[in-house]
Amino acid sequence: MHSQDRLSNRKQRLSPSPEPTSRSLSSSPALPGTAGSDVVLKHALAAKKSQNEEKLMFGKEFGASGKDDGVQIKGVKEYTIVLVIFLISLGLRVWNIRHPAAVVFDEVHFGKFASYYLRREFFFDVHPPLAKLILAFAGYVVGYDGHFEFDNIGDSYIENNVPYVALRALPAIFGALIPVVAYGIMRESGYPVVVALLTASLSAVDNAHIVQTRLILLDAPLVFFMAASFYAYIRFYKLRYSEFTRPWWTWMILTGISLALTLSCKMVGLFAFMTVGTAVAVDLWNLLDIKRGLSIEHVTKHFFARAFGLIFVPISVYLFWFWVHFAVLTKSGTGDDFMSPAFQQTLQDSPLGRNAEPIHYYDTITLQHKGTKGFLHSHPDRYPLKYDDGRISSTGQQVTAYPFNDTNNHWIVEPTEELHGDARDHIVRHQDVIMLRHVQTNTTLLTHDVACPTLATNTEFTTWDGEDMDRLEDTLFEVRIDDVGANAPWMTKSSHFQLVHVPLKVAMWTHTDPVLPDWAYKQQEVNGNKNLKDKTTFWIVDEVVRDPNTTDWRPKPAPKERVVKKLGFFRKFAELQVSMLQHNAILTDSHPYASGPINWPFLLSGISFWTGTDEDRKQVYMIGNPISWWLCVMALSVFVGILGADQLAKRRGLMPIPDPTRNRLYNSGGFFMLAWIFHYLPFFSMSRQLFLHHYLPAHLCSTLVTGAVFNFIASETVNFPISVAGPLTRRRPRTYAEISIKTIFVAFAIGALLVAGFLFIAPLTYGSPGLNPEEVNRRRLLSTWTLHYAK
Repeated sequence: MHSQDRLSNRKQRLSPSPEPTSRSLSSSPALPGTAGSDVVLKHALAAKKSQNEEKLMFGKEFGASGKDDGVQIKGVKEYTIVLVIFLISLGLRVWNIRHPAAVVFDEVHFGKFASYYLRREFFFDVHPPLAKLILAFAGYVVGYDGHFEFDNIGDSYIENNVPYVALRALPAIFGALIPVVAYGIMRESGYPVVVALLTASLSAVDNAHIVQTRLILLDAPLVFFMAASFYAYIRFYKLRYSEFTRPWWTWMILTGISLALTLSCKMVGLFAFMTVGTAVAVDLWNLLDIKRGLSIEHVTKHFFARAFGLIFVPISVYLFWFWVHFAVLTKSGTGDDFMSPAFQQTLQDSPLGRNAEPIHYYDTITLQHKGTKGFLHSHPDRYPLKYDDGRISSTGQQVTAYPFNDTNNHWIVEPTEELHGDARDHIVRHQDVIMLRHVQTNTTLLTHDVACPTLATNTEFTTWDGEDMDRLEDTLFEVRIDDVGANAPWMTKSSHFQLVHVPLKVAMWTHTDPVLPDWAYKQQEVNGNKNLKDKTTFWIVDEVVRDPNTTDWRPKPAPKERVVKKLGFFRKFAELQVSMLQHNAILTDSHPYASGPINWPFLLSGISFWTGTDEDRKQVYMIGNPISWWLCVMALSVFVGILGADQLAKRRGLMPIPDPTRNRLYNSGGFFMLAWIFHYLPFFSMSRQLFLHHYLPAHLCSTLVTGAVFNFIASETVNFPISVAGPLTRRRPRTYAEISIKTIFVAFAIGALLVAGFLFIAPLTYGSPGLNPEEVNRRRLLSTWTLHYAK
């Protein structure tokens, strides 16, 4: 390495390369001269632009990151460093990737979805399709036919002939690219090689990143595309003095594409949009400043250019992956029930069109709740006079939802007005008002203004024995069929409908949490829901019950020839998006390894992915490298402290930080901090199940902050300036970061600690070798880590 004297001397050298200042000539007053001289200048600038575009496109002039910056690795090219980072990261992720040879944690979901893609069977998931399509592509390449169901954690891959290594290998490649992109982000932001290497190592040898990116899961492409979007945006922003050039457009559109790919993996990709969107908004706000000398037309041009590259292009890419999703999944499958009848009838082999039949008056039917699959049910038992909370009931006959087929689920559809001819020939239609008579007890379904047992805001459902005629109006219900026109017939299987009480305007509803007490045999409660827009209030008629012993028995119609119907792409897309968002919001069930966001940065808890037998005592436990995660937490705190101290000093007229160093800390460090905030804080507002792996994108952002803080502490100088000079920018002397031998030693010491932390946790990361109780307890750094085989 160079000595301190040579580093100091290098700082004083000036570079002849053109670099931007905060003000370009294009914002200066008009140059003196004739109109002819303006034309000459314009042609000269156009020629200069044409000559430079190729260099700008491939980063030939990206400032200090392409030059000696105070840390020179003799004879080693930058691409060699990048290749070494990738190979080390890949090796750590593919090592012993065959173990365990069984389904691990969420592979039970995402492996199943890959199988569905390969079988082309429609399924439903709360995440967008891209990452799952990537997994399916890996299976397709190696000839996997999707025969395995991934039903249970621990199911053997080898016994079922599943090419699971190939399915795991593609996420591992994406995971190995993440530290490479992190290195590139730091270099493009003007940080020295040693700082960029330290930043990359924080994710390269992190146990949590490794275990999450070497399995059949979605997080590897998600985090990679997020990092790629930040890298592309930094490249785009550095070209701000070469506006509207081909490289400028290229990197902006690549930013938009990367953002769309991030969102196409998981909905949390919106956080990357928020990060870049905030930076773009600040940039546009600065362009609007009259001191910049830009006309409003020029600023408007910038706005529409960004709207195209960062809004229109991402939307198009996002829509494209859903088009692929629909094009692949053409057969009826497990996801049918989540979609409308119109959607389901666009799928091959859907039972709706073939088995659906119209419902007539006086038909005996069974009604099934669309969400919980419970059947509308009643029995002679009555509600207790007084509930546990002291409220009084009507003591009427209980109406519940029951998950099994039973004769107490049978109801007769009766008209509420006189019908001409034989009533049994009349089909029940959309918006008809009906009554439902319970077959076994010969009573009629009723709701009234009495609170139900579990929810004081919802109405109680019971039945009417027909004696008190003043109660007749309480038995009237309107059939409201979803997504149909006027006079549409009420059909079994294919009609999703609400049963809306005419006087009270409440919809019949049931739920599984909480269930009714022992006096109702712990069955589901049925009550009246005032929110008629609630999609969980929909029911279907499962079947028309036929009794061949009766004289009015009507035979079941012959199955119809199956006709696959058409539905517009945007209608299918909108329906699926709404369903994804609704079901994502209701994923509130408890899980033994779920954890709150406050726990994540401190590694207060992990996730048990897989456990072996009692004999081998092996386990896969997702937990981060403590050195990496706790160092990042400290760096985040130090960053906030530095900014606070600097602002206090400025209030007192002190300027302890040189301007170039301050600008680098606030601009690049601030961008990284903003990314961490957007990828972490929103989880505090979510009520759904959350796990440690949700923090991985935020952890990567915190590694970038750590690199910025380390650079600030280690050196008072920076590589400056780093933006690409435009054709009209003034030349500026360039300085390079001064990195001492002591700093390099500290960086390598931190790297050694990271490796030590990784190796210490590695048996839990790879699930091998098995550990005895003493070894397990030694690795339980915190009592909240729920490790197996500790006894």
